[in-house]
Amino acid sequence: MRYRDRKEAGRRLARRLEYLRGQDVVVLGLPRGGVPVAHEVAHALGAPLDVLVVRKLGVPWQPELGFGAIGEGGVRVLNDDVIRETGLERDDLSVVEQAERAELDRRVRLYRGGRAPVPVAGRTVVIVDDGLATGATAEAACRLVSGRHAARIVLAVPVAPPAALARLRGAADRTVVLHQPRPFGSVGVWYHDFTQVTDSEVTDLLALSGAGGFADPPGDGEIQVPAGRVRLPARLSVPGAAPAVVAFAHGSGSSRHSPRNRYVADTLNRAGLGTLLLDLLSAEEEENRHNVFDIRMLAQRLHAAALWLRRETGLYVAYFGASTGAAAALEAAAAPDADVVSIVSRGGRPDLATPAALAHVQAPTLLVVGSADTRVLGLNRLAADWMRCEHRIAVVPGATHLFPEPGALAMVAELACDWFTGHLARPSAGASSGRPL
Repeated sequence: MRYRDRKEAGRRLARRLEYLRGQDVVVLGLPRGGVPVAHEVAHALGAPLDVLVVRKLGVPWQPELGFGAIGEGGVRVLNDDVIRETGLERDDLSVVEQAERAELDRRVRLYRGGRAPVPVAGRTVVIVDDGLATGATAEAACRLVSGRHAARIVLAVPVAPPAALARLRGAADRTVVLHQPRPFGSVGVWYHDFTQVTDSEVTDLLALSGAGGFADPPGDGEIQVPAGRVRLPARLSVPGAAPAVVAFAHGSGSSRHSPRNRYVADTLNRAGLGTLLLDLLSAEEEENRHNVFDIRMLAQRLHAAALWLRRETGLYVAYFGASTGAAAALEAAAAPDADVVSIVSRGGRPDLATPAALAHVQAPTLLVVGSADTRVLGLNRLAADWMRCEHRIAVVPGATHLFPEPGALAMVAELACDWFTGHLARPSAGASSGRPL
């Protein structure tokens, strides 16, 4: 079993830890690679997220092989077997530990910004990493948390070799491991995408969780969605057990009250999907035609709304764009951190998105156009030539731009529903948000 990336691994791990939801839990990620995994776990459990800064002590000529680990508060763990087998001298140990101690102190200052660690005394602490190799780092983490008087320690990782687990026996009250391969190799072998996590990604994920942990999902109805310096009026509807929420980006002259968008949204709701009908511009902003065609600004607002939606609901996010809103949806989906499971465009203008954005979209995209809307159909075909993701143009016979013909809008809604539900079963490589299905 290989994981697409750390986020997918975190979602799978969270499913195994669901029994902890509602308890007094703190989730601690081991930076840097363990933090994206821990973020998904904390999100699913509705628990506070913090970092537990530990550093592996690597053999100088083979850094991936750890001979021990150090942690905050002077914690130090050594693997005598590795030291003996590699012939490491005392001076070697001292040089490596000194360098790693300096890096550990730097990360503590950077990640916490002067704030105190989340209290763990008397609580259940879930320690999360992206995988174990020798287990020395995890052992140091468990010792550190034990010294802070945690009531219970759960060590949770997506992958680990049996030998490391044997070493850790007794370090945690419970160990949860999804995959124990033989032979093991290295942690990175078990991920398709094992890109190095940056410091900024760690601090961003900590900021997303907030000091008090993840909030309960917002209720249905009229809401205000934060997007940078503005708050966007929106209408949220999330049926029980919905696996995803579709964010609607409408075009000029339309709004969250549009009967066409409401019709499609109602169809999606009946199919069990959530919807967010979103106004990307205020009434005053729409009076300036430049804003209507400012695709970059619209995309930035949609992207911010999607991040909020994912954070607040814990669900997959998809986009439904109409007219200029379709271009904004594609631009937003091209962002490096866009976790979008799929996209549908209705009578859209994907040609207004930049060629670079079209080429970088990873989410499967359906472009729905009326056969009588010949100009827009041609523009959709030109835009599709730039796309490298899975995509398809669906032509509704006899329909014009707004699909007012009998049965035309119903066909749009059916096509959108089939596309969204079909791609939830097999999310795109670029989409990894939300809870597992």
